[in-house]
Amino acid sequence: MRQIPMRQITLLGSTGSIGENTLDLIRRHPQRYRAFALCAHRQWEKLRDQCREFRPDFAVVGDADLAGRLQSTLQSLGLETQVLHGPEALCQVAAAPEADTVMAAIVGAAGLAPTLAAVEQGKRVLLANKEALVTAGALFMEAVARHGATLLPVDSEHNAIFQSLPAGFRPGLAESGVRRILLTASGGPFCNLAPADLEHVTPEQACAHPNWVMGRKISVDSASMMNKGLELIEARWLFGVPGEKIQVVVHPQSVIHSLVEYVDGSVLAQLGNPDMRTPIAHALAYPERIEAGVPPLDLFQIARLDFQAPDFQRFPCLKLAYEALAAGGTAPAILNAANEVAVEAFLKRQLTFPGIARLVAAVLEALPVSAADTLEQVKAADALARSRAGELLCGMNRGGS
Repeated sequence: MRQIPMRQITLLGSTGSIGENTLDLIRRHPQRYRAFALCAHRQWEKLRDQCREFRPDFAVVGDADLAGRLQSTLQSLGLETQVLHGPEALCQVAAAPEADTVMAAIVGAAGLAPTLAAVEQGKRVLLANKEALVTAGALFMEAVARHGATLLPVDSEHNAIFQSLPAGFRPGLAESGVRRILLTASGGPFCNLAPADLEHVTPEQACAHPNWVMGRKISVDSASMMNKGLELIEARWLFGVPGEKIQVVVHPQSVIHSLVEYVDGSVLAQLGNPDMRTPIAHALAYPERIEAGVPPLDLFQIARLDFQAPDFQRFPCLKLAYEALAAGGTAPAILNAANEVAVEAFLKRQLTFPGIARLVAAVLEALPVSAADTLEQVKAADALARSRAGELLCGMNRGGS
């Protein structure tokens, strides 16, 4: 019997939906995978329970107070897990030589530094943090090439594209016979809602995705289709495809996760039930396949597959993402930072749902686009966009959002 090497995994974002699904797969395949480090931000009690089951070498939380509480609790349980805290600790466990695989599942721009730390050590990086490529796509992909890292997409759409591309695909369409990429979107909970009615939707409604179970921030992004806009920018860098060769297609059933169209007229698609364990399992085991606990797809029960073009009037965030990608430079970083501020404000009921797009558009209009040739330039653009978004948010609240 062939000996399967044990992969040691650092899980950046273990308490989120991607993290929990990854741990479910580790639980199903203990002979193949072990959690080396588990990282969360504030949910230390959930992290405690994960440490109790998976017994990692390290756990990382956001600050010293939480670290002290978690370390004391784990010691009382007889666990030897060492608890660290802060952004530098995330980079430390991501770069640790004991871990050969890093699941990058921290939501937002905060995931960029530890994901890059893993890349710079030439690790196998399972990318679920789309903001790393949105904010610093050229720099990130150059680092992947320079350090010989293996980058495997975990977002269901990008994983589907990866599976539908030719074996050994390298960025660039002409050489591989690819005409364009079709990036599917469910349309979220407001797919058929009149634009005027969006003024009155609540955070609870925005977070009630019809097909996927996700965190609150990503759920709001899905409802506004900013999530698809960020995925558009991510796809541009992952696959070396210009924005005009990426077509977003609204597909409410979320059965076809994306498609690749070839110059000979062939269209290859990856289908499956909407369960994140499928793309996670594919990335974990690649190039092999493992059982993921996902029920088989029943085409007779589905019966039909629907498609429609995205409505930019209903989903202006998607249009803003196309424009930011075309502008290049720091525009995607500005887009992402402004959106993070806007979504947080919406979840706190400080901004209406359409106010998200209005705030992002205002920040993009207010700030000049500059070169994004260094990480420092990207970070500066991110910080400036957050500051300007905060200022504009105050003005919008005084005048109505």
